[in-house]
Amino acid sequence: MYLHLGQNVVVAHRDIVGLFDLDNTTSSHLTRKFLERAEKEGRVINVSDDLPRAFVLCRREQGPPMVYLSQLSVAALLRRAENNSFE
Repeated sequence: MYLHLGQNVVVAHRDIVGLFDLDNTTSSHLTRKFLERAEKEGRVINVSDDLPRAFVLCRREQGPPMVYLSQLSVAALLRRAENNSFE
């Protein structure tokens, strides 16, 4: 199964490590450092037309995980995952 993150980007459910709300998680300096490092290393993909509301952490076969920034809320992403919706 796959999860549609926005802008025709889908990821396999098995590769998803976690879904995180940007407003809540970026209050932590550790999360900010993680996201800054991922961006410097080219591991952040912005699939948002607007301000991103969530980030999705996805494992890869090799190397550190990828970070996808989505304009969808965590609640919307969870509904899509449960319904396997590609809207």
